[in-house]
Amino acid sequence: MKIQKLLAVTGLVIMGLVFSQSALAQALGEGVIRRIDLENNKITIRHSEIKELDMPPMTMVFVAKQPAQLKNLAPGDTIVFEAFEANGQYSVGKIQKK
Repeated sequence: MKIQKLLAVTGLVIMGLVFSQSALAQALGEGVIRRIDLENNKITIRHSEIKELDMPPMTMVFVAKQPAQLKNLAPGDTIVFEAFEANGQYSVGKIQKK
């Protein structure tokens, strides 16, 4: 009985790891800043295709994981950025001017 419980718990832990890893997707993107919303930590980027996230070229709003870096950017800046998708929510990590 103890072995069955141990196997059941181990299986649940492994399933949790698989699902938590698949819930987060990450990719690099390139684009041009259209708008910065410092109050809400959001940035609007017109980006090229991001294949890893299955995104065609478009303009969209991302939440900034590091809001302080938004202060050094301006609309019209061409950038390279880390894009993340987790459970339908899109965010950006590191952002560098090109």
